[in-house]
Amino acid sequence: MAAAPIVHFEIMGKDGKKLQNFYSKLFDWQLEMYEPMNYGMATAAGNGNEVGKGSIGGGIGQTEGGAPSYVTVYAQVADLAATLQKAESLGGKTIVPPTEVPNVVTFAMFQDPEGNVVGLVKG
Repeated sequence: MAAAPIVHFEIMGKDGKKLQNFYSKLFDWQLEMYEPMNYGMATAAGNGNEVGKGSIGGGIGQTEGGAPSYVTVYAQVADLAATLQKAESLGGKTIVPPTEVPNVVTFAMFQDPEGNVVGLVKG
């Protein structure tokens, strides 16, 4: 089995527009906005997987329902349910079960034993 690549990041907070403005100015990121979700997608630049040799795309947006701010990465896996089950067997906890965003992505999220939230993308 091949190692799961990191394929996406998210930076989320209570004021999505403020975060989008901050990061687009800080890093010169061009964001493609997805409304009404108030979610800005930064596209990947460069290529390669060595540190400093390319990048992955990601999103910046607003949390919902008073959820706290967070930064997370998403790993691509073949089977979301099996990976969540394995994470739980290792001391993790499922936060978001496999969820489909039609015509965009199928994803899930878990919390590791230290409380960090990590996302999964079906690949």
